[in-house]
Amino acid sequence: MSNKRPAATIEAASAACCEPLDSGTLSEAEADYTATLFKALADPVRLRLFSRVASHPAGEACVCDISDVGVSQPTVSYHLKKLREAGLLTSERRGTWIYYRVAPQPVAAMSALLALGG
Repeated sequence: MSNKRPAATIEAASAACCEPLDSGTLSEAEADYTATLFKALADPVRLRLFSRVASHPAGEACVCDISDVGVSQPTVSYHLKKLREAGLLTSERRGTWIYYRVAPQPVAAMSALLALGG
């Protein structure tokens, strides 16, 4: 019994999978920038913090509302700092609290890259 799939099935699966990128290839600078964004989100704690800010009903979130992610407060601060440094979050101090917002430009760039031929 053969494990090979018929050629027609392979071609159909390839066509359904991924269309070529419409925007062309990334330059070295674009690839470095985009890799920095994805690296910042590659940590599970950072991804959870980012999703909490992004999904907050007010469009911004106080650190006091998003810090319950199973790590200590200094670790939360460290991860939020990394997200800010990558440009994914912006922050504003109000009194003793810091409020975070998702930076729209980097997220749009990541979204466009992931919308393969879409």
